[in-house]
Amino acid sequence: MRKRIYEIISTSDGNDKLSSIYDIFMMSVIIISLIPLVFKQSFIAFDIIDKVCVCIFIIDYLLRWVTADYKFSKSRVTSFLRYPFSVMAIVDLVSILPSITVLNQGFKLLRLLRLFRALRVFRAFKLFRYSKNAQIVANIFKKQKGPLSYVLILAIGYIIISALIVFNVEPDSFNSFFDAVYWATVSLTTMGYGDIYPVTQIGRIVTMISSIFGIAIVALPAGIITAGYMDEINNIK
Repeated sequence: MRKRIYEIISTSDGNDKLSSIYDIFMMSVIIISLIPLVFKQSFIAFDIIDKVCVCIFIIDYLLRWVTADYKFSKSRVTSFLRYPFSVMAIVDLVSILPSITVLNQGFKLLRLLRLFRALRVFRAFKLFRYSKNAQIVANIFKKQKGPLSYVLILAIGYIIISALIVFNVEPDSFNSFFDAVYWATVSLTTMGYGDIYPVTQIGRIVTMISSIFGIAIVALPAGIITAGYMDEINNIK
């Protein structure tokens, strides 16, 4: 019985119709649960939607927990202890906790989680579990985490160096080092909001250099992800 439950709640490979139906159902529930976040006002219908959706999420979380040994291929005790610390389990838990006070007003401590309404946005990440295309993207990041990590380190290093240079070259334009880091990040991504900018010739030269190198650094992860995506498509074929 538990094995069949695991087969149903796992991502369908296309052959198990019941599993495919479950995936579609859960994706629909996730999308519906995000609807109240689009509105600032609170309506009774939104409260009902949240109650129903969070109950479904809790049931899904518990089912995955009790069948974790099939996922990890380990003993029940080890899997039971390991599952809550897995990435998707944490995403599930974070998406559930802000709504617990809706179900039970007695949890005064958890009532504070109402302040973190935005945490419900984490429900969108649950879609990665039920969508094959989303899992392809997740596999790309997993397989290419080495090169992507190097690019991230390069970008962070370049932001810090650029911020240090412009902060010392033009201190009057930046109230703090954080402002310089913010400017360097915006320059790196070539966004150019224009709220903070250098006014001296040297500062502008630093900005031009930063923007030019920023284009190259931003292009690196795009190439890595594209190459990884093509590899995944070829493997599927």
